[in-house]
Amino acid sequence: MSQHTLPDLPYAYDALEPYISKEIMVLHHTKHHQTYVNALNAAEAAYAKTSTPKERIALQAALKFNGGGHINHSLFWKNLAGSAKEGKGNGGVFKADSPLGKAIIGKWGSLDIFIKEFNTATAGIQGSGWGWVGYNPTGKTVEIVTTANQDPLLSHVPLIGVDIWEHAFYLQYKNVKVDYLNAIWNVINWGEAESRYNEAVSGAKL
Repeated sequence: MSQHTLPDLPYAYDALEPYISKEIMVLHHTKHHQTYVNALNAAEAAYAKTSTPKERIALQAALKFNGGGHINHSLFWKNLAGSAKEGKGNGGVFKADSPLGKAIIGKWGSLDIFIKEFNTATAGIQGSGWGWVGYNPTGKTVEIVTTANQDPLLSHVPLIGVDIWEHAFYLQYKNVKVDYLNAIWNVINWGEAESRYNEAVSGAKL
């Protein structure tokens, strides 16, 4: 069985400043994500040695939690890019005339309204979890969805995921989730979301 590994970030640890600090990124990537990877590998190794349904069932929670943590964070890093406002990359650049842009404007009326609704839904998560922009393959629409803890988004194709665990923002924003949620749109990689949307619409498996 192949071991899961921590993916490299596609940018430097300080690339998302001032919106997400270097200190947060180092800890989030090298400590938190690495822990999920290590625990997932351990759970899968234990699962491979099981011989009874009871043993396998006992490992489901660890597989779901750590597997979800690895999947979600691997997407999260790609969802982010240095801010265009700061001259660091294409973060925050939303193209209203792109296919995803048209889908969002068509449903919510404006980017500002969409962001407000996303932030409200995500800030409302009790405890830890994730806010998602997902493509509903059944209804063929873009929707705002939330998941608890490290549960991966299975009902939709994930386009953008925002980590609302305290380790994602507390060092910088303390307990004010809304400030973090407002700031993160300056470093959202809309190009990545766009490519995922186009693949989802074309029916490709993600």
